[in-house]
Amino acid sequence: MSVTTQNTTGGSSVSDAAVDQADAETGAESDAAASAAAPLLEVDRLAVHYRGRDGGVIEAVREVSLRIATGETLAVVGESGSGKSTTAQAIVQLLAPGARIAAGSLRFRGEDLATASRRRLRQLRGAGIGFVPQDPTVSLDPVKRIGAQVAETLLIHGLADRRSAPARAVEALGRAGLPDPELQATRYPHELSGGMRQRVLIAIAIAAEPPLMVADEPTSALDVTVQRQILDQLDRLRAEGTALLLITHDLGVAADRADRILVLSEGRVVEEGSPAQILGSPRHEYTRRLIAAAPSIAAQRGSGLERHRLPAPTLAALTAGRVGDPFVERTVAQASARPGEPRHEAAPGADAAAGSDDILRLEGVTKAFPLPRSLGGGEQLAVDDVTLAVPRGGTLAIVGESGSGKSTTARIALRLEQTDAGRLLLDGVDVSAVQGAELRRLRRRVQLVHQNPYAALNPRWSVETIVTDPLAAHGLGTRRQRRDRAAALLDAVALPSRALTRRASELSGGQRQRVAIARALALGPELLVLDEPVSALDVSIQAQVLALLADLQAELGISYLFISHDLAVVRQIADTVAVLQRGRLVEQGDVDTVFSSPAAEYTRELLAAIPGTRLHRTRPPGSVADDSSPSGTSPSGTSHSGTTPADATPASVTPGASR
Repeated sequence: MSVTTQNTTGGSSVSDAAVDQADAETGAESDAAASAAAPLLEVDRLAVHYRGRDGGVIEAVREVSLRIATGETLAVVGESGSGKSTTAQAIVQLLAPGARIAAGSLRFRGEDLATASRRRLRQLRGAGIGFVPQDPTVSLDPVKRIGAQVAETLLIHGLADRRSAPARAVEALGRAGLPDPELQATRYPHELSGGMRQRVLIAIAIAAEPPLMVADEPTSALDVTVQRQILDQLDRLRAEGTALLLITHDLGVAADRADRILVLSEGRVVEEGSPAQILGSPRHEYTRRLIAAAPSIAAQRGSGLERHRLPAPTLAALTAGRVGDPFVERTVAQASARPGEPRHEAAPGADAAAGSDDILRLEGVTKAFPLPRSLGGGEQLAVDDVTLAVPRGGTLAIVGESGSGKSTTARIALRLEQTDAGRLLLDGVDVSAVQGAELRRLRRRVQLVHQNPYAALNPRWSVETIVTDPLAAHGLGTRRQRRDRAAALLDAVALPSRALTRRASELSGGQRQRVAIARALALGPELLVLDEPVSALDVSIQAQVLALLADLQAELGISYLFISHDLAVVRQIADTVAVLQRGRLVEQGDVDTVFSSPAAEYTRELLAAIPGTRLHRTRPPGSVADDSSPSGTSPSGTSHSGTTPADATPASVTPGASR
């Protein structure tokens, strides 16, 4: 029976049943709205502490709060040591043994990950939360084929059986942008380039199509075109409802791909907002310095790099001796050589036609690698009839997609690979086939700086042992001489001499790369081969290392063969550029000409793929010019010398080229 109530104000009467129905409908709408508004991931006042070597506590993350809705992309940016990766590792509960969550909560779909059991976390990782770690070198099983490692995720979560898993794994590799996925699935990690290994990690993460992806620098080792493919794929997953927590030091990627940007400094959130707010009108001084350090494809060579002259005693110590032996007295002619001129005796048999302006020439170089029998055998042509030259005292950059032959070309230049055809001339002398003692002498003149500073240095060795190792290996100098040279080299790369006693494991990424550069300079070489030397570094440290390389070249006259997929970095550091595609040279020339008026369609595609073109900042009247950007300074304001530079706002910033 319906009971009617009278409205005392003279209004119409309403039945109790109607009121109950209205309440029920309102409640259902509220529940639906609350469900829609509920974040997929909610981190509340997270604090993570590390146990120090002295027993103290290092506060890596301090009261960080963030929320990610379904289908949303949140980019977390900040310099090295800001707590970005630690926050990501805490979310997936993969913190280092010495770390612990000291406070706060991490709720995924309302479930607190910090208190979840190990069994529950295993269920969530991969199927619920996909994770792309930063370093592919240590994240893949070296004795397991690529296809099996991707298929493992599908098998563990019951998404495929042993018969269908291999085909699904190949499909995931293709979605991650890996060329010839059927071939790559049969290979081991050491047979792939760094960029290809990074794409394998992405394939593992997207194989199960989880609702949340936590990506820690997922494209830092990728060239711009593959980076765009990966980010486009992540965007397609987002359109299907996948949320993305993107840890990145590439402000261009954050600008183009994120819905919101969160800025971390020293473990704290200093700013949060849309890309237009953060990169267009940053409120915090730290954010402004971070943006100022980002390279721009529109910049001229050397612009934005804060240059420093080496102290006279350091310069004298580094230019002492001859090329390949810093402890041998030089001739009068060598001692008076200006930067860019040879500091060694002319070698017999030098090819005058090679030209004295080139320190290194590759002429018609070809290199092929055998394919496995499972794929029918045959060969894969890695470098095909490439001719290029490194100018004396200058920089030649080689750019191209992953798998284009950049690293193979660099290995040929170092004589770590033997050519199948063509010549390699160092200072006019054909060194393509030298062996034994001649090859060891060649090693002294040409040195390598590796891509990954974490994998390139022995973590148990002291910095002194690392830097002096080439000298000891060649039997050069006394122990005292080697130690003195190591101290001079550390001064040259802007590290204090007290760092000589520290282990590599105690250094940051930027400090490790400086040590790697110091080691490469130990023998006094005339040519450095730099294989992606700044791709693993955040923009502030990257700017410091680029400025350091420019300083060393200006002071020592050293030549660089610079391998990179970051075209904005190339624009800042290189004199000439060579563009490789599938092992063939498609374009080369002056860097300004090639970048401003590219002749090859492939070069135009590379330039068009650079992220960060969505946002441009215009310098307000009266602000400091772009060339005064404190690139030798960390965003927190501390420079090499400990001074705090004046505020600088760039005139026009294209935040971040691809990393």
